[in-house]
Amino acid sequence: MSGIGIKELAFVGYAVNDIAESRKFYGEILGLREGAVFEHEGEVGWVEFETPAGQTLAITKTSDQWRPSEHGGGACFEVEDLDVAVDAIQKAGAKLALPIQDFPVCRLALVADPSGNTVALHQKKPNHPDCSH
Repeated sequence: MSGIGIKELAFVGYAVNDIAESRKFYGEILGLREGAVFEHEGEVGWVEFETPAGQTLAITKTSDQWRPSEHGGGACFEVEDLDVAVDAIQKAGAKLALPIQDFPVCRLALVADPSGNTVALHQKKPNHPDCSH
């Protein structure tokens, strides 16, 4: 065994300020399919969303020790067309935290969720190493 025995990424989690507002952002604006929902102290405190490739992104409001931050780690979603995706999120009222950036092998933009967490939208260029198969 190499390292500590990691098998896979279990999920990406974001602390949020408002579960209902964030459910709308991740479900309706980004279009992720809602999965498991768990209550905490009689209220929805954890909601999971599934990506088309089967990864899980969870939002939570269960702990005062885990707070939203634009400076924390972040999920990065590969999109079919970055320009179309950015246009759609802006029309839906979401805040663009970083406009589209052009890099040698990809393009990327950051969008802020309702709590200020940033989510990256990414589009590989044809010369990206993952596209050479």
